[in-house]
Amino acid sequence: MEQTETIGGVLLSSTMDLKSFYGLDFTGSSSQVRLFDPHEVSDPASIRFAVCWLPDDDAFARYPNLQMAMSVGAGVDALLANPSLAEDSLICRVRDPHQADLMAGYAAHEALHFLRSFTLMKDQQSARIWNPLPMSPPKETRIAVLGNGTMGAAIARALSAMGFSVTVACRCEPREPQAGISYHSGANALDMACKGSRIAINVLPLTDETENILNGRLFNQLEPGAWLIQIGRGEHLHEADFAAALDNGQLAGASLDVFREEPLPKSHPFWHDDRLRITPHIASDSTPSVVAEQICASAVELLQGKRPQLAIDRHQGY
Repeated sequence: MEQTETIGGVLLSSTMDLKSFYGLDFTGSSSQVRLFDPHEVSDPASIRFAVCWLPDDDAFARYPNLQMAMSVGAGVDALLANPSLAEDSLICRVRDPHQADLMAGYAAHEALHFLRSFTLMKDQQSARIWNPLPMSPPKETRIAVLGNGTMGAAIARALSAMGFSVTVACRCEPREPQAGISYHSGANALDMACKGSRIAINVLPLTDETENILNGRLFNQLEPGAWLIQIGRGEHLHEADFAAALDNGQLAGASLDVFREEPLPKSHPFWHDDRLRITPHIASDSTPSVVAEQICASAVELLQGKRPQLAIDRHQGY
């Protein structure tokens, strides 16, 4: 009986027990894939790929034949910045439609919470005040979605289906534009999408070009008194410009799910600002079975000498 060729991978994380979280899903995904915790690896040279979530800076140094690192999340910025990952190693990311649906639900919830004044409604409830507030039809509200990847496309689609006027900023013209949604691409895409928007939703990838992209210049493109929904990366937000925009009224407030330092330090002023809605990086999460399936499929593609379909462009950063 012919023996099936296998490929070995290692689970690398500084914060998470990946084997406990994904183990059963990995087991049933492919008979060709073997996954190990670092302490289980007797021959580091046999390891050809890594499954990662916030690996230590020296995590990859032990594996001389590593060809691919795959993030269990949608972002790959931690892998791109890792000093021990060889520059010629492939980097892959999960594309989970269920995760995108969760992200879209979070964005829609926060948008409606702002537009329908639910914080004020809660205050009125506490004071036993019956005071219906005026409202506008969704089509009169312009919402800018910054980013048109899996997450951005799902958010734009959901908000457009609710009747909002949605405009999307993207690096390149979309291959499959969605009906009823406006797109801006190129160098001025962010300014064009944000111009006159009541809400800006950030789901950009983190690259050298997008760090601190949520700054005073961008905020000033928005309609005065706008709302920011920040679900990209903490490093996107220029905190000094953000504080100034809140204080001068250019921003009415923001929903913040991601931060430069996580957990957000207890001493951080964001905690005490009533204009902010803070959540602990829970806008979405990946589905374990989908993660396992896509990681194993990518590993098998690598075994077959193919470039995995989920590999990113390292130059672009996504």
